[in-house]
Amino acid sequence: MDVRYMATILMDSNQVVVLDIRSPAVPVAELQRHRASVNAVAWAPQTARHLCSAGDDGQAFIWEMPTPVPPEGVDPVLAYQAGAEINQMQWSAAHRDWIGIAFSNKVQLLRV
Repeated sequence: MDVRYMATILMDSNQVVVLDIRSPAVPVAELQRHRASVNAVAWAPQTARHLCSAGDDGQAFIWEMPTPVPPEGVDPVLAYQAGAEINQMQWSAAHRDWIGIAFSNKVQLLRV
């Protein structure tokens, strides 16, 4: 929704880095609540303030990005524990209340 912001993950890192492409040297936010490597990140299709991250800790977090981001960081607004490492995640563009996650040999749909 807001083409100025980009969320990225670092290899083997437990954080999501949100950048403003107008000044990419300084992160807008560093989301650091995962306990293991983050594997996937997706912005919400209906708003520029929400994104979801999922990782090897088996957790999927939904984050709401405040403006401006406070110095103490941002906490997730919703959390889901899958019970195994989440390999893939996608926020549905057609059905905006649903997120699909893949872990083990399963795919689950989460309603947010």
